[in-house]
Amino acid sequence: MSSIQTVGIIGSGTMGNGIAQACATQGIRVVMVDIAQAAVDKGLATIAGSLDRLIKKEKISAADKDAALGLIQGSTNYDDLKGAQLVIEAATENEGLKVKILQQLDGLLAPDVIVATNTSSISITKLAAATQRPDRFIGMHFFNPVPMMALVEIIRGLQTSDATHDAVKALAEKLGKTPITVKNAPGFVVNRILVPMINEAFFVLAEGLATPEDIDAGMKLGTNQPIGPLALADMIGLDVCLAVMNVYMAEYNDSKYRPAPLLKEMVAAGWLGRKTGRGVFTY
Repeated sequence: MSSIQTVGIIGSGTMGNGIAQACATQGIRVVMVDIAQAAVDKGLATIAGSLDRLIKKEKISAADKDAALGLIQGSTNYDDLKGAQLVIEAATENEGLKVKILQQLDGLLAPDVIVATNTSSISITKLAAATQRPDRFIGMHFFNPVPMMALVEIIRGLQTSDATHDAVKALAEKLGKTPITVKNAPGFVVNRILVPMINEAFFVLAEGLATPEDIDAGMKLGTNQPIGPLALADMIGLDVCLAVMNVYMAEYNDSKYRPAPLLKEMVAAGWLGRKTGRGVFTY
């Protein structure tokens, strides 16, 4: 399998433009595709702004910025993806939409092109089965913000070949990331451990064991995490945390994944965290 020189990215939102930036700053050509030109332009502007901040911090030079932007082609046309050796789907977290995109790619891309998805919750095995290249399909779960976060979860579906896994792992390392290899299962590794921990913090809060501030201080200082679980829930969105717990409950059918009643209650109140100005904390 030839090494990956050009990466196609579908979606120019937060994850898509972050992945594009991570590739371009390491000298990899990028074709970033979205449905509307306005979305593509916004994605490119976000990357330029992010690189400007790195110049201010003296992490990169102005010449580095120009070189990176020169490697990124924004487009609204799927045909422009034909030169890529890897295409990463980073569209909205909606299974029907992802399947539609993947089937569109099948007809377009040469048979040896690898297709990856940046899903954080949809089964890689199930998505692979919807394509005509299940052995060349894989999950690449980047973390937000992509340029800063070192981790990539590489998720193998039941059908993913060793060659596909090795090529994608090598690319992740070339991007300066640390990949971990994971078998397909709801939540993969990080969110499978993280979201139930957040959920447990809501049980602890509901039982009145400590104030929200003290719960978060305890976890920050006692387990060396940069942010406490309740503040993190507010950042992620309480509705998102609840949705993830509901998926685990349905998929594993194990009562240890039951969502905390307080979490459900706060979502019902519309207290979803930072995005609504109020969650566990007020913003």
